Amino acid sequence: MVTTLDQVFREEWGRVLATLIGFLGDFDLAEEAAQDAFAIAADRWPRDGVPSNPRAWLMRTARNRATDRIRRDRVLAVKSGLLAAGTPAEVPMNTTTFPDERLELIFTCCHPALAVETQVALTLRTLGGLTTDAIARAFLVPERTMAQRLVRAKRKIKAAGIPFRVPPAHLLRERLDAVLAVVYLIYNEGYGGRDELAAEAIWLGRALAELLPDDPEVHGLLAMMLLHDSRREARFRGGELVLLGDQDPARWNAEQIAAGRAELDRALAMGGRGPYVLQAAIASLHSELPCDWAQIAALYGELGRLTGSPVVELNRAIAIAETEGPEAGLRLVDRLGLDDFRYLHSTRAELLRRLGRTDEARDAYRRARELTDDGAERRFLEHRLTELAATSGAG
Repeated sequence: MVTTLDQVFREEWGRVLATLIGFLGDFDLAEEAAQDAFAIAADRWPRDGVPSNPRAWLMRTARNRATDRIRRDRVLAVKSGLLAAGTPAEVPMNTTTFPDERLELIFTCCHPALAVETQVALTLRTLGGLTTDAIARAFLVPERTMAQRLVRAKRKIKAAGIPFRVPPAHLLRERLDAVLAVVYLIYNEGYGGRDELAAEAIWLGRALAELLPDDPEVHGLLAMMLLHDSRREARFRGGELVLLGDQDPARWNAEQIAAGRAELDRALAMGGRGPYVLQAAIASLHSELPCDWAQIAALYGELGRLTGSPVVELNRAIAIAETEGPEAGLRLVDRLGLDDFRYLHSTRAELLRRLGRTDEARDAYRRARELTDDGAERRFLEHRLTELAATSGAG
């Protein structure tokens, strides 16, 4: 039964919540009602059995909980019309346009009345796949800052009466940038160790390519995810993290690489040169041996001019270090303002280690270790510190 509840939660949470928001116009009330409905399900279903239509049961229960809350707040008369209009389970969603219900939900939540970053953060939160802390890490901001952004977004939705409903086909593209960002961040979180999220992001990417087959950035995103995911099995050996240069290419997934390059070719044939197409091109070069680091650095330069992202510049510095030496790469790294970004410190540490600047490398490895919660990454950094200690004779 626990497995069944977990499965229902993964499949239905986002849709139940989004539909409740649409009916109530109140994000917090909808979230509370949805949480209550799932808690009641966890209590009753083991005893009474899983209903034949779990979503309808959850929606009916959540609606009833919301009604009770509204009555307690003495505003039932204002909102009862919304609730009496019919149960969410009875409201048809657009099932002909979208090849995947989860994709439908993402487009529903990415409302253009909100800033794109807010659309992305709120959608990630609504889908239930990422915590506020995980979203904050993705945006390189403190958790408290992200929590405040989400609160402000919920208030704006309520105050402005922003409708949560599926957009018509001709309005899909105005939401596409945010939708692509959502899928990208879901994949990134999955690539960090949550395999089910990575698989879901790739599935969504394929659904997007089916929905919008003429958009090069859609194919670029799918290509990038496939190419990165092709190296998943090689990233770990005996539970330990393996850097790209130390990976066994025989463990790369040749079928995924071929599929990713085919998607990239489609994007390039359409004249695509956007951020996701460029990232896919870089990922494709990483899958070739030997790597063409000069071309990778050039592509990162082009990507950086498009995005203005310091993380992109950090990656360009790594490529520059491979072509011009670690000192050239380090000069670039030391110009970046990413003091709380663990990968800046781990990159600095690697370059300093290659330059023989052991004490500075040790400090950088330690700072990176302080900033990571990932067990495999932490073990890798501790292994590097052990190697430095053995080399220098220092503790």
